[in-house]
Amino acid sequence: MDEILRKRLERKLEGLESDRAYQVLDYIEFLESKYGTTARPPSPLERITEGVGDTLRAARAPASAIRGTMNAVDTASRMMRGLVSAGKAAVQEIADSVAGGSPPAPEGPGGAAAEPEGRAEKPA
Repeated sequence: MDEILRKRLERKLEGLESDRAYQVLDYIEFLESKYGTTARPPSPLERITEGVGDTLRAARAPASAIRGTMNAVDTASRMMRGLVSAGKAAVQEIADSVAGGSPPAPEGPGGAAAEPEGRAEKPA
């Protein structure tokens, strides 16, 4: 899909109420099943979010309840993406320090890092 068509569709969707936007989504899913085309597979978080939304729609929950729930789920998924990024960064930092050959400082008594020999502070 070219960028002009994508932006045109986004503009049209922004003007719709939630109920109408879900009708558009239903029609897109119908077209996917009819012509055998599929969008990229959703990530696990997207799959959970879509499942929650679909369940609420099937239960005929009010649009405001669906919107509020979806906002909460979206916030949670953004938080999870942040945690995943932080975890990846921590693993990368550990891998870089191991590859650099600088082993972690050995722990001395009380869990503190021991001073290298000859560098210990002299008592006053």
